[in-house]
Amino acid sequence: MTPTTSNDPLHGKTLEMIVTHLVEMYGWEELAKLIPINCFKSNPSLNSSLKFLRKTPWARKKVEDLYING
Repeated sequence: MTPTTSNDPLHGKTLEMIVTHLVEMYGWEELAKLIPINCFKSNPSLNSSLKFLRKTPWARKKVEDLYING
């Protein structure tokens, strides 16, 4: 039996890993321009962003889309 591989680019990635990568790549200011949500604009932090994104599916989708297509 061969192990199956996932075609999902988010497979094995946590939301924390995704946000951290985007912040390292763009910085908070540029990230807030690309995805204009308050958790990126006003006093941004990893913890507050994760808390918001876990409760807000539409915002999480935007972050995941930027990670995939970025």
